[in-house]
Amino acid sequence: MSNAPSEDADAKRVVSNEETPVGKDGAATITAGMPNVADLQQANMRGLRVPEIIARLTPDQRLELEARLRKKIDLRLLPMIILMYILNYIDRNNIAAAKLAGLPEALNLNPNASEFQTAVSILFVGYLLMQIPSNLFLNKIGKPAIYLPACMMVWGVISAATAAVTNFSGLIAVRFWLGFVEAAYFPGCLYYLSCWYTRKELGLRTAFLYSGALISGAFSGLISAGITENMDGTRGLGAWQWLFIIEGVITVGISFIALFVLPDFPRTTTWLTEEEKALAIWRLEEDIGEDDWIDSEHQSLWLGAKQAFADIKTWVLLVLLFGIVASGSVTNFFPAVVKTLGYNNVNTLLLTCPPYVFCVIATFINAWHADRTGERYWHIILSLVVALAAFILAAATTSLAPRYVAMMFMVPGVYCAFVVALAWISNTLPRPPAKRAAALAFINAVSNASSIYASYMYEDRMAPRYVIAMSVNCGTTFLSIIAATVLRFMLVRLNKKLDQGIFVEGAINAIPGEATHHGFRFKV
Repeated sequence: MSNAPSEDADAKRVVSNEETPVGKDGAATITAGMPNVADLQQANMRGLRVPEIIARLTPDQRLELEARLRKKIDLRLLPMIILMYILNYIDRNNIAAAKLAGLPEALNLNPNASEFQTAVSILFVGYLLMQIPSNLFLNKIGKPAIYLPACMMVWGVISAATAAVTNFSGLIAVRFWLGFVEAAYFPGCLYYLSCWYTRKELGLRTAFLYSGALISGAFSGLISAGITENMDGTRGLGAWQWLFIIEGVITVGISFIALFVLPDFPRTTTWLTEEEKALAIWRLEEDIGEDDWIDSEHQSLWLGAKQAFADIKTWVLLVLLFGIVASGSVTNFFPAVVKTLGYNNVNTLLLTCPPYVFCVIATFINAWHADRTGERYWHIILSLVVALAAFILAAATTSLAPRYVAMMFMVPGVYCAFVVALAWISNTLPRPPAKRAAALAFINAVSNASSIYASYMYEDRMAPRYVIAMSVNCGTTFLSIIAATVLRFMLVRLNKKLDQGIFVEGAINAIPGEATHHGFRFKV
């Protein structure tokens, strides 16, 4: 992969390529050896009106202000949304640890009827149903600082209430509603990030967000091991009940803090200076060719959904994400898969941690390099090839060391690709914001539908090799490789059209031969 400049250097490139004014003779106007940003006629050529407060900045002032703004946004948004996603993922997947802590025995779940698998999969039914309406509603009201923490508060209560169920029916009801409410968070956060960051910044920030899910895999194993070892029978409650109570209460507590920390959108936030707010709005407009979020009156719920469904790129991205998420469904049963190594419950939970720690490191490196180079396709493909090899190894052997090596690489292989693919959605479908919100929710919802059937491929009788599950994972991984390849060919062709001055829906359309310097380019 080719080398590329850093984000600050990229910002300088944006100034020089996209903001250099052009004189009547077609030459760039230069002042003191640098572009005269005060005129910004290039932006006007693209139909963009530069705010006066930004137009009077010199290139150095623009770079300094943008670096300060980016740092300020990072510190305000990322720590809290990552913490919230850690708890979102823990509350969703702690049932896997609860299985080792005695939940099936306490509720008399029938293993022959796959009742535990049904309890796992029913969550994704609610999760699928709510994602698109939730994202369109969030885009309409424009209040993520209230909406996301409120949803978190509700799912924390539902998660804690799982400790009170006494039978299979109660468990099914709680799990369905947990999925229904949790559905608001992840696609909402993806859309939220795309309203604050430019396309070249999204990959790494999406990796930061999804690190919450990966870190939760490590922390969940440690927390579950501690509770299972020390709290079983405390105050008459089983270890599995304490698991839900403790993690649910923590979720509710963090949701109250989030209400006072998270901002809304750049245009409606109050913690930025006027200059910073103007730049936060302008840099998104400069990146995608129009103001991103103005007010609720400009957000059409159904028009956005209609535009997303009518774009063929949405469906190719859907196939790509569906295959990756289907392959990653192994994480829903990761403690059970690790249990096949033959260790006791506490050691099994501890052994689930290293693959997730390795995954966090690999995901950050892959996403950072994808953003640095502006490349997407190979960062996805090479990761999926690693996952494919890991699934084949897991199904082919029962030896201890090779099986754990496979477990160490299957999780990073899948999720390194997943994080870059998520950023590719916003890169490929950047505007209008209602379309982007609908596409993110639709793709995430349908891709998670794979978790409904995947639950039945990890029954105890299929251990230790889980041949059916690993074979299906290989197939869905290969499907994603095909989809990514198709999408790359499509985007390369669209970029060539932009260079020729041919109109492309959803892109900035520049004069012939000038799209490379002045217009929108799809990231491939």
